[in-house]
Amino acid sequence: MTSIAFRPAQPADLPAIIALLANDMLGAQREDSSSPPNPRYVAALEAILADPNQLQVVATLDDAVIGCLQLTFIPGLARMGAWRGLIEAVRIAEMQRSSGVGQQMFEWAIAQCRARGCDLVQLTTDKARPDAHRFYERLGFVGSHIGYKLNL
Repeated sequence: MTSIAFRPAQPADLPAIIALLANDMLGAQREDSSSPPNPRYVAALEAILADPNQLQVVATLDDAVIGCLQLTFIPGLARMGAWRGLIEAVRIAEMQRSSGVGQQMFEWAIAQCRARGCDLVQLTTDKARPDAHRFYERLGFVGSHIGYKLNL
């Protein structure tokens, strides 16, 4: 397994993150990989960077961005005031898929959740991603709930 470095994203990483998000069957339909980046991406990254409960992470290999995910820490009253870690927008560069990078990213993200005192780590995944479902189950995630989304 390759040793990957993880770090908070920087504004200079934005084109690479957008390219990762756009490089799959669903992302190709909903992302805008034009250059310069769409101002909505810039504003979103600025908001993430300003919020101590948000973390946009990149995985790098020899300084090249090869993966990304967003990690959100959510306080709540349910479960006796438990904090939750929410992992979203996980992408791995096509050439790095099935190489162990995804597992390393999740192990790192779960460790961050533990360090922040989270009692639970959760994620959502599109029904059209059966390979991702198998991967998450191998990591110990359980499809215990049904999620709903409303596009606005």
